[in-house]
Amino acid sequence: MSSSRPALRNDLLLRALCSQPTPRTPLWMMRQAGRYLPEYRTTRARAGSFLKLCMNPELACEVTLQPLERYRLDAAILFSDILTIPHAMNLGLEFEAGEGPKLDRPVRTAADVAALPTLDPEGELRYVMDAVRLIRRELAGQVPLIGFAGSPWTVGTYCVEGGSSKTFSHIKAMLYGDPRLLHSLLERLTRATIDYLNAQVEAGAQALMVFDTWGGALTPAAYAEFSLAYMQQIASAVRREADGRRVPLVLFTKGAGATTFAALARTGADALGVDWTTDLAEARRLVGPGIALQGNLDPSVLYAPPAAIRTEVARVLASYGRGHGHVFNLGHGIHPDVPPEHAAAMIEAVHELSPAYHE
Repeated sequence: MSSSRPALRNDLLLRALCSQPTPRTPLWMMRQAGRYLPEYRTTRARAGSFLKLCMNPELACEVTLQPLERYRLDAAILFSDILTIPHAMNLGLEFEAGEGPKLDRPVRTAADVAALPTLDPEGELRYVMDAVRLIRRELAGQVPLIGFAGSPWTVGTYCVEGGSSKTFSHIKAMLYGDPRLLHSLLERLTRATIDYLNAQVEAGAQALMVFDTWGGALTPAAYAEFSLAYMQQIASAVRREADGRRVPLVLFTKGAGATTFAALARTGADALGVDWTTDLAEARRLVGPGIALQGNLDPSVLYAPPAAIRTEVARVLASYGRGHGHVFNLGHGIHPDVPPEHAAAMIEAVHELSPAYHE
């Protein structure tokens, strides 16, 4: 299959994630296919719901490509969700308007964990793989395609809590009161995640990202045991080569502190995501050479006028400084009520200002 795929015309993202020279800083946006775009809202309405949109490969492809038609971006990211694995495990996933995801059958006992099925990525999750294949074909070598998954800890929080949480009361009670049970759940999620990511690479993903959205909710000791250890397993087991070139892996823990960056840098990941609460210069010092960084404009900057956006883009570029190994991105996903022209102002500022850092 890979031999028939067209050559990649813009490989800046893959080169930057591997800390190789680039003429400018490549960029993409977390949630770049999302509600801030009117064309996305139209397609989602046609699908009937967010979950139906995720499960329709043709429509998932359509929304994945929409931002590339509008902006000069250096990557497409698969349109999907981090909760596809618990959905495939039949935990009763629904997305309620204004409330986020809900799982009707949370996992809270040993019997619940034992009942979780082993997933076949080309079976229960075939719709994701079909979307990857279709997107890769439709991209026709324009830019690389990023595949992704949630970290076992982050996905586990939804599985145990039954949805979003501010206190993580159920999973933290399990973590401190029955850590063996939590480990058994995380081990199952890790195996499923490795298979899922490897299947995405086989289907055509050219880079991988693991979103550890809730890792920052843990103490340093709990993070090391219940989040980092499982991302380490993923980094050691996922496929890192396809079509004759490296498939870079990005790990992103939102709310990561100094000790977290240093530990993440030892996992073997090619790059680390950085949210807006850490200066890129400090993150760069902590991880050392050979580890790329991705980030880290505060998404709320995009509410400001274009001139202010340009100033903050310049600040982010300066914080990373000269040299290679930086992928410009937001520090988290773009907000739904950001004007699309403000995203354009950010993108154009990166194109104009970043070449000076690569001369």
